[in-house]
This record gives sequence, C-alpha cells and structure tokens, in this order.
Amino acid sequence: MPTFPAAFGLTSCQIEQVIRLAGMAPSLHNSQPWRFRIMPHLIELHADPKRRLPAADPEDRELRLACGAALFNLRLALAQAGVHPLVTLLPPLGSATALAEIRSGGHEHPRPGDVQLCEAIPRRHSHRQPFQNTPVSTEDRHELVRAVQEEHTWLHVVPPGQLGTLEGLVHRAHRVQMADERFRAELAAWVGRGDDGSEGVPLSAAGPKPGLQDQWVNRDFTAGQAERAPGTKFESHPLLALLCSRTDDQEAELQSGQALQRLWLTATARGLAASVISQVLELPETRQEVHDLLGGHAAPQALLRIGHGTTTAAAPRREPADLLIDGPAQD
Repeated sequence: MPTFPAAFGLTSCQIEQVIRLAGMAPSLHNSQPWRFRIMPHLIELHADPKRRLPAADPEDRELRLACGAALFNLRLALAQAGVHPLVTLLPPLGSATALAEIRSGGHEHPRPGDVQLCEAIPRRHSHRQPFQNTPVSTEDRHELVRAVQEEHTWLHVVPPGQLGTLEGLVHRAHRVQMADERFRAELAAWVGRGDDGSEGVPLSAAGPKPGLQDQWVNRDFTAGQAERAPGTKFESHPLLALLCSRTDDQEAELQSGQALQRLWLTATARGLAASVISQVLELPETRQEVHDLLGGHAAPQALLRIGHGTTTAAAPRREPADLLIDGPAQD
C-alpha cells in the first residue's frame, strides 16, 4: 500500500485524509486540475497543466478558481487536524505551476462553524437536477453573503430587474460555445462517462437533458445517452448569485475560489444545493457585459444557482495518491 509523507507533525494517514478532502472541490467538467507536493514543513498546491481546458477556459481562470476551492478544503482539513494553516498565494520563488504554499502556524482548535463546513465537504456536489420551489430564506441569504465576505470577496444576489438581461447573456454564451467545434470536442471528452471512472461527469451526475422550455441553460452532460423524463421542469425563479472580486488578476481568482467553496459548503451545511452556470463568464464578451451589469466596479468570477434540492449523485473523485506530484512511498 502507498504511504503518504508526514507533515506538520501529522501522521501519514492524517495527511492522506487532508489531501482526500482537498480533492473534493468543484472544477469545470470535474477535471480536478490540482496537484500537491508534501514536505515535512510545507504543502505546495500546484495547477495540473495536463488537465487544462483550453477551449472553455483558455486563460485558466476557472482552473485557478478550482484550485482555490481545493485550497479552502485543505485549510479546513488541516484545521480539523489541529494545524493552523498559513497560506501564501502565488509564491514568488515557486515553480511555474505553484499556486500556493501552506505552512503551519502552530496548533489550533477549529472553530465550530468550520467543523460544520469540513463535515459538509463530502456532501457538497453540483446539483444539476431541478430545485424544489421552496424559496431560499432571508436568513440563509444573509449567511451566504457573510460567507464570501470572510474570504474578502462579495456576493451579488441578482435582483428580479437584472434576471432578464442575465438570462439573455447566458443563452448567447451557450450558443457561441456550442457553435465552436473545439469546445464541443472538449466537452465530449469529459462528459457522459461511465460511473466506474474517477473524473469527468458521468451519466449518474449529469442531470436531465436540456430542453427548449428551460429558462436557464444547463449544459448537456448526458452525451446523447439519455432522454429527458416526461414532466421534468426546472424551477422558474431560482436564486442566482454572482461571486465577485474587487480586482481581476490571478490572486483574485485564487481568493475567489476559496470564497466559492466557503459559500458552497455554507449552503450545503444549511441544507441547500447549488450548481454553477459558468458559460456566461467563460466567454470574454458576455463576461464583460456581466461586469457592466454590475456597474463596472467588480470582477464577476462565478454565477451560482442556489436552492433546495433533492437527493442526487456526486461526480467521481481521483484517489489521493494520484494527486501527489512526487507520489507516495510504496510499502
């Protein structure tokens, strides 16, 4: 059996669990574009260039969001194990793929709220099915806003007066992407896989085949392998929220990824579900128009659909040993 290196005074088994939880973060097409290097007094987070999605994400913005989300899981898992994580984003002496360095700031007892978030990590996943028509409560909305503020970002809950404009932008971005042969080929390579894999979006987690009657475009992860069940109807008034950063650079993307995961785990801990409507921010033209819709004062990083879901399947995950740059030792 592989043996994980120890770090921060934690055992090999504890470090394996830390990496396992870090790897349960969301990512575009469930590409899981992160790697970790474990050293006695340092954990490095790296981007995995082999898992880039150049058609959908040519500038690696969503790759960095995903790695930021994995970083937040790592922080929670280390705190749960009694380690206070000290994070340096984009370390100046790091290699080209290094996105963060995590060191120990000593022993800490995790905050009760963070314990709940850590416990929510295995339960959080993209909910691609219709939500129930139960509205998200005002209290839940306030908690979601507070969650992203803790990560130095802010949440714009889309008001009714902006929904029509945003809907049009989402549909336009979807049409442009689906007209691109490179994008279609890339999407097909990651979706509709069997349930015995460890990456991509299998049919069990795909959600229903999109229909013309849907107000909001959801990506077709069925790969033509399933028809939509009669009577399937998406909610007419979902809660839509734009996660925004003050600046628009690589550090802001990593920070936004951490905020995205705190938001999503907060929603999960409160019995809510979520999915990302990403195409409108993947296309530069429509992302600029969303930026203008916000008054030009914030950089939109993620658009989430949040509500009360039903029981759905999670996408598969790679084994922790596959996420290590140097690999674990073999017994």
